[in-house]
Amino acid sequence: MTRVLINIDVPDLDTACRFYCDALDLRVERHLFDGSVAELGDANAALFLLHKPAGSVAAAAQPRDYARHWTPVHFDVAVDDLDAVLARALDAGAVLEGDVDSAGWGRIARLADPFGHGFCLIEFSALGYDAVEG
Repeated sequence: MTRVLINIDVPDLDTACRFYCDALDLRVERHLFDGSVAELGDANAALFLLHKPAGSVAAAAQPRDYARHWTPVHFDVAVDDLDAVLARALDAGAVLEGDVDSAGWGRIARLADPFGHGFCLIEFSALGYDAVEG
């Protein structure tokens, strides 16, 4: 059986826990590795916040930088009420990057968390991705 684990490096674990719990209605399940990792629950994938100070060495010997950055890998959160979750995320400290877009498959809001990581909120229409199949 395959299980997807999402790991997000953050410079401040307490602030990150508050953000993700408030913004996405998650909860802290437990702390691991002497309190340097928080496992969040109530998502369909395991989400781990890893305390990694800015400037510490990341992949390919690059130092971590928590300014807004681009990466080819990000996560999307499928929600039932985009407007409500978007408002909660903004109140928690997310930044909306552009307009909320609509298409036949649904609506999308592109955001950045307080640590520079991009993520999207998606509200699917009744057809969802079947509207663009093929």
